[in-house]
Amino acid sequence: MSTPIRIPVEVRFPLDLATRIAPIHRLYEDAKLDTWSPEGDIPWSAFDPAALPAAQRDAARTVWSRRTWLEYTGIAETPALLLRFCMERAREVDAKYFLTVRNTEEAMLVECFDRYAKSLGPCLDRPTERGWEAVINRGYYRDALNAEVDLDAYVAVHCAIEDGLELELFRAYLANAREAVARKILERSVRAKARHAEFGWRYLAKRSGEFDSRQRAAIAEAASAWLKGVAFAGYHIPSLSTTIDGGTEKRAQALAAESGLGAATAPAEEEIFRAYLASARSRLRGLGLELPALPHPRLGEL
Repeated sequence: MSTPIRIPVEVRFPLDLATRIAPIHRLYEDAKLDTWSPEGDIPWSAFDPAALPAAQRDAARTVWSRRTWLEYTGIAETPALLLRFCMERAREVDAKYFLTVRNTEEAMLVECFDRYAKSLGPCLDRPTERGWEAVINRGYYRDALNAEVDLDAYVAVHCAIEDGLELELFRAYLANAREAVARKILERSVRAKARHAEFGWRYLAKRSGEFDSRQRAAIAEAASAWLKGVAFAGYHIPSLSTTIDGGTEKRAQALAAESGLGAATAPAEEEIFRAYLASARSRLRGLGLELPALPHPRLGEL
């Protein structure tokens, strides 16, 4: 006897477009009002890279090229995440609205980072040390669309914890930016990334009261995997890698930071990472969640 064919029934319609998470809806409205353009709002003509010593230009080009590569991952990740939110039943429309503006902001930041790097010389197409390519090419969009990856766990790790780390790092870059164009780009970056991180934390706070033990375990497991496979691998902070020579990145960061070109030294980034993990762990604990502590080969337990 043949197996009966199951005919799927569409249950997502009619769409619920009512506001369900007011703080996220406000983030969406704020992003729409905070309009700007890379061409019209960044004072490109104020920057004369020829006035900088060649070593400073090369250092900043290394830093801003890597920054471009990392930001570019969002161009594919955010639409994938938006599609995942749309495919799952009863996911709040506020998150879907916000992700549309998040992608626009990411695209503008990519344009700015790339243009700034190119003003310092040809934008680097790839890292000098080829081992970084596997670290940087994360393929987050595949994880976002993978039905076997719990969506709430994905948001907890990548939209709350990871985006929160990015925000703190960019605040440090801004603090070291004396050059006018770098400073303006980073001011815009911090404003956008503050919204991105707040989206993750707000959504997690809204959902956390509904999590069962399975979901809480999934979040802890995903957080551990992110720490070991992404953070400790040097994705955001190259000096955290213990398997790839990050000497080029460390030297470039130090000189670009000293020159006021919008960077932070490796030791400064590591301290930011340590402090941020403690803060994120406390914030998660307040939601009944855990960010497991793991031993880093050089820095000890983090």
